[in-house]
Amino acid sequence: MRAKTATSLGAALIVAALTCLLCAGGASAKADKTKWLCKPGATPNPCVGSLETTVTSSDGATRIETAKNAKKPKIDCFYVYPTVSEQPTINANKDIDPAQTAIAEYQAARFSEDCNVYAPVYRQLTLSAISGTEPVDESARELAYGDVLSAWREYLRKYNDGRGVVLIGHSQGTGMLTALLREEIEKKRAQSKKLVAALLLGGNVTVEKGERTGGSFRRTPTCKREDETGCVIAFSTFGETPPADAIFGTSTGVLVDTGNKDPEDLKVVCTKPSAYGVGADGELDTLVRSDPFPGTIGLGLQILYGGPQPTAATPWLVPKDHYSGRCVRQNKANVLLISPLDGARQLNASPTPGWGLHLVDANIALGQLVENVADRARAFVSRAPGPKAN
Repeated sequence: MRAKTATSLGAALIVAALTCLLCAGGASAKADKTKWLCKPGATPNPCVGSLETTVTSSDGATRIETAKNAKKPKIDCFYVYPTVSEQPTINANKDIDPAQTAIAEYQAARFSEDCNVYAPVYRQLTLSAISGTEPVDESARELAYGDVLSAWREYLRKYNDGRGVVLIGHSQGTGMLTALLREEIEKKRAQSKKLVAALLLGGNVTVEKGERTGGSFRRTPTCKREDETGCVIAFSTFGETPPADAIFGTSTGVLVDTGNKDPEDLKVVCTKPSAYGVGADGELDTLVRSDPFPGTIGLGLQILYGGPQPTAATPWLVPKDHYSGRCVRQNKANVLLISPLDGARQLNASPTPGWGLHLVDANIALGQLVENVADRARAFVSRAPGPKAN
């Protein structure tokens, strides 16, 4: 039964990836009124809450640390969540289901240390729709992107007040934000100058070989320095050498929108999530929620962990298993390769080897990503003083 469940889950999620990560385009259907999953002052708001964390060392010793939500952050974050909807339709509606709440808590809430987090509900392509046998009509993809575009424009119009913005996305969310950055933000100077950074995880962002632009984006480069702003951080994680049919990390794979460019002239980006050098091992600051993720994604995480998800008495935990990570090129794929430290268990590719550790892209180095955003926010504010705190 377990093998059958894993196989079914793998089929559903693979089809989801094959469709969703290519779904965002320049066109958009008429968007519905924006509904916010996360917005300052909203109740409930899954992007703001207790950051109390149980930190577990490799020998099992524990201590409690408590980070704080920023009271008056000087920048904002605009977060678009990955494919999580289990609604039985092609596009999700705008109901906020447990999966949306959980993914915002898992992936976005820690950034409240740095920024006000805005996260729109959007009519994404659902797991149910994309695991079916019929092709998804382009209008369904346009509907999803239209919601994100409309929410972005509403955010700028009503809430931005001249502040810098970090884009944060994963998987389908990265696809949406890649299109937003390429088709909307890069084309409007008033918007592009607000970009603090873009964290585009698990989505095969590309550049021309030997360059920092020229693939997914014309002018927005990959991040090179810790104090650089207006740049992109992107990576996909694997726990072992990517297979020949890896979904992530290769510009010749099925998930890369190459446009009119030869995929052989492009490479998929792997930028460091922390201060350690690309190609050098460095311990990752893993942060995960203590409450198990619900539904299909939760099943995928059980495969990845080889059992139940780690838990603690606090809302957050640093698990006993610690890992290092480095950007490598292996088997023609550029990925963030994750290695166990001090006897930590090997993480399993989930749901299949081609996926690698996609389900924990956002959490395996979440501590460093939060620090990364803080560093770039300070640099942005110091160079462009004047954004309003709220």
